[in-house]
Amino acid sequence: MDNRGWHLQPDGLATIPAEKACPRIIVHVDMDSFYASVEVRHRPELAGKPVVIGADPGKGPGRGVVLTCSYEARKFGVHSALPVTRAFELCPEAIFLPPRHELYQETSGRVMDILEGYEDRFQQVSIDEAYLDITSCGGYAAATEIARKIKQDIFRQEHLTCSIGVAPGKSTAKVASDFEKPGGLVVVTPERAREFLSPLPVEKIPGIGPKTAASLRAMGIRTIGSLAEADVQELMGIFGRAAAAVRDLARGVDDDEVRGSSSAKSISREQTFCPDCDDPGEVMNTLLSLSDELCRELRGVRAYARTVTVKVRYPDFSTTTRAQTLPRPTHEPRHIRKAVLELGLPLVRQQKVRLAGVRLSSLVARDNRQKTIEDFSK
Repeated sequence: MDNRGWHLQPDGLATIPAEKACPRIIVHVDMDSFYASVEVRHRPELAGKPVVIGADPGKGPGRGVVLTCSYEARKFGVHSALPVTRAFELCPEAIFLPPRHELYQETSGRVMDILEGYEDRFQQVSIDEAYLDITSCGGYAAATEIARKIKQDIFRQEHLTCSIGVAPGKSTAKVASDFEKPGGLVVVTPERAREFLSPLPVEKIPGIGPKTAASLRAMGIRTIGSLAEADVQELMGIFGRAAAAVRDLARGVDDDEVRGSSSAKSISREQTFCPDCDDPGEVMNTLLSLSDELCRELRGVRAYARTVTVKVRYPDFSTTTRAQTLPRPTHEPRHIRKAVLELGLPLVRQQKVRLAGVRLSSLVARDNRQKTIEDFSK
């Protein structure tokens, strides 16, 4: 235990001890150096090298700014929004790569699919970060295990790392996710939130940028702890009517909700093959088994699906999805299986498969007073 009162473990987990359960548990997931990490995943020879996503100043006028960079490049002072010419001055050996936004969006979609599987409420806030409300898990010990599982799932399925913060509010969770980057997992319980935040610089609070931080420093306010003790009337000169809310954030008080739907819009199951599977029959049996699991889940909640999607990922991480809209919503395995067979067979012939999955979407709940055709055909 360090002198701030929380544990830093070798796997990047920092845990502030809990004294009692909190009714709200918010998770912030932030992908580590997302664009650069995706490029390194596709070009393993770049691992451990300073990679900058942005125009190459050695091939043209060198206009533009750094979109993101690897942690190796950050050691030289390179960071997002820095002019690429300045990045080259700081790190001449950097490898400059043009952005591939379609690839990043595709990868982000798969990561967000993973996160949605854990949600009570889910809110994607950018291409590489999201909040989850997992209050229903029952406590911070369970939340820590869920966060570990999220990290494992993302790494296993995408070969990418993320940093996660777990806290009673969105603001503190975001601060926590940045605390031990890259690959960190920091859990802040309600009883220790203020203690955790207090020694950190004010600009760690989301929304406080360099100019605002400079204004606070001119008032003698350099840490979040000093901001928490500041007079609201004095803070109004900087934050206006938001002064009290900002001071609350400094005290670890944040009631901002994760703005997602508590009802699922889709359900999905996936299976990763290790090693990659070259048997189409085994892949199709897996897809059918996954579809049967989803049908049982639908029947358990008396819901129906209108759209069936099959996803197949190959050894080079390229992914193909095919979807079919059914004539009417159903949860009957025979109808879902038929769609899975039609969608999946063309995707698995004569190709190794790394991952296979099924998603049922366009879900509708059943009115218990109504009957359907399927009720009379059983």
